Amino acid sequence: MSAKRKAPARRRHSPRALKELWRTIRRPLANSAVVKHALAFLVEGGLRFVGGTNRLVPGSSDLATSMAQDGPAIYAVWHGQHLMYPTLYPKEYPIDVMVSRSSDAELNALVMKRFGVGIVRGSGGRSAKKSVEKGGARALLALKKSLDEGRSVAMVADIPNGTPRDAGMGIVMLARISGRPIFPAAYASSRRKVVERSWDKMTISLPFGRSAMVIGEPIHVADDATEAEMEVLRLAVTSGLNEVTVRAHDLVDAKPNQTGAAQ
Repeated sequence: MSAKRKAPARRRHSPRALKELWRTIRRPLANSAVVKHALAFLVEGGLRFVGGTNRLVPGSSDLATSMAQDGPAIYAVWHGQHLMYPTLYPKEYPIDVMVSRSSDAELNALVMKRFGVGIVRGSGGRSAKKSVEKGGARALLALKKSLDEGRSVAMVADIPNGTPRDAGMGIVMLARISGRPIFPAAYASSRRKVVERSWDKMTISLPFGRSAMVIGEPIHVADDATEAEMEVLRLAVTSGLNEVTVRAHDLVDAKPNQTGAAQ
């Protein structure tokens, strides 16, 4: 009786080898304009699909109405909660968005452009001095120009890789030099995945659920506000954003027949 032949052993790639391979190809891919635009196209399609399958629940704010009545205005949002906002902007009311100067934010800028959103590159800071050091002053002036021309502005209030859910001073400075109000805004969906290991607890909305958009009360900053007064208003932006975030989640997490009670 002949011995059975052994099947040829499969070649296994060690996790370390695969990691090194990814490092080798990652940089050329990241620097490829073709790859970036292809990814932006895919992300846009995904966002439109998710947005289209998540109906807004009763009690949600109407962004178009807010922009018509109160615009041009500054809409403040949190990092990690901002992915779906391009799907919400009404085309009849133009809006510009500040996007970080970092290379990691390049994809965000391309996606925004596909939704017809204007882009201003820059970053804010905890203090006025840090904003200037990071080139934020130039970006704030560009955003002020947008507001002066009748375009609303959306700005992520907390600082990239800083303390999440803690507004920086940049958005308060913009309100002071432009004379336009800040409106805290939050979006939430009933079906979502939170990336717990990310610094900002990035939330990815999933399709076929319910969604809510909540816009808070306006925060006004006087053009002669002192440093101490601006700090108080910075805290007010933080508090306002946390409040609308809780309200948005309450709306989508309530059972459908309890939505009215959650308003």
